[in-house]
Amino acid sequence: MKEEDLKTLEKKLWEAADKMRGALPVSSYKFIILGLIFLKYISDSFEEKYQELVEEDYGLEEDRDAYEMDHIFYVPAKARWEYLNAHSKDSNIGQIIDEALEEIEKENPTLKGVLIKQYNSPDYKNVNLGELIDIFTNIKIGSKEAQDKDILGRIYEYFLGEFAANELQKGGEFYTPACLVRTMVEILEPYQGRVYDPACRVWWDVCSKFKIYTKTPRKYR
Repeated sequence: MKEEDLKTLEKKLWEAADKMRGALPVSSYKFIILGLIFLKYISDSFEEKYQELVEEDYGLEEDRDAYEMDHIFYVPAKARWEYLNAHSKDSNIGQIIDEALEEIEKENPTLKGVLIKQYNSPDYKNVNLGELIDIFTNIKIGSKEAQDKDILGRIYEYFLGEFAANELQKGGEFYTPACLVRTMVEILEPYQGRVYDPACRVWWDVCSKFKIYTKTPRKYR
């Protein structure tokens, strides 16, 4: 995906999210968007591995261990993006998404209690979840190619920046501007060693930006 295409995509996604402005405060709808982004990411990653296993023809495409060994979350049939997209226009799509997240947590204990399951909340009755699903459907953010280009990171960072700008309250608590991260990278020069970061997100930012700015792929601990 070219840089200009990615910027167009970011703008399109934000315009779709911004349609919820009248129905919900930014502090609420940011969780709807970020939750769907994560769901699409793990579904893309799963689907790519699923197709590889089908082609290998060993009958392991529904074997959870085959995914765990590659650090890929196993996604149950009714939680896969294909299923959600097929039901995006159903009146109970909020319930379907919540149930999908519950199934993912059951299959992946490390996610237990992490995913926000409020899509069927009465507070979201005026949110067009189907439209958001339709928009994300044609965007690959969890495939190997997308991961190499850090499409998820770009979209996630863009949304956090927009949310921080629109919420106007305590935005810095969940968003570190890219310019600040770049400054941190240039000061730290993290070529080796370990970093203790209980917030996790900050160090992820530093690692990702380090790879981007130096153009040198490295592994971090």
